[in-house]
Amino acid sequence: MEEINLRNYAYLGDAVWELFIRKRTILKTNNSKKLHKITTELVNTKFQAELLHFIEMYLTEEEKEIIRRARNLPIPVGRRNIQNDYRIATAFETLIGIWYCDDKQRFDNMTNIIVKNFDL
Repeated sequence: MEEINLRNYAYLGDAVWELFIRKRTILKTNNSKKLHKITTELVNTKFQAELLHFIEMYLTEEEKEIIRRARNLPIPVGRRNIQNDYRIATAFETLIGIWYCDDKQRFDNMTNIIVKNFDL
């Protein structure tokens, strides 16, 4: 299997998380303005940072090491004002990308935990 770097897993994880949320939000309303509002509340740096803090108790040591490494990735200049949350959200997206690519069952298990605890 080809090695993917953490930045690319985060890039993919960002898209996977948004698609996951969009798939869930379309069941909540037919109003496009409300859909956008609901989605942006769940696909943002602050909420993703909150989710990572919540799921940490469920993570393996290997996953915690991935978080540590992903949090140390370089930050885009435009994100420096929210640097801490951005780093945490990037780590969350990295895990989502890794689970999506390499362990769909883990992805399903973790997203089920999130859905149940955050009423998504």
